[in-house]
Amino acid sequence: MNQYETVIVLTPLLSEEAAKEAIAKFTSIITDGGAEIIAEDNWGLRKLAYPIDKKANGFFHLTEYKAQGELISKLELELKRDERVLRFLTVRLDRHAIAYSEKKRSGAFNKKPKKEEATA
Repeated sequence: MNQYETVIVLTPLLSEEAAKEAIAKFTSIITDGGAEIIAEDNWGLRKLAYPIDKKANGFFHLTEYKAQGELISKLELELKRDERVLRFLTVRLDRHAIAYSEKKRSGAFNKKPKKEEATA
């Protein structure tokens, strides 16, 4: 099984509940296909780099999972058919990306350097 991550951008016209419902639909497709979800990260409503269908914002959601390659084509077909999805991107992670993402989840990059106390 390979490890993948999929970023989905949903239309901003949805309510928070409708966006969560759409994400739940795609998550269930992943789990019903025999995949193991490793991490999910809801980035919320964010500004797009460029307008898509005359929309400047979108709901972003990242899902990281282990799956067989056949599941990806089924998932992407459902993503293409759903009119709530503005864009999506699925990437197979290599060992370096897996290590990076594990470090990111553990909070290794969020540590702030300690300030040295000034003596007066």
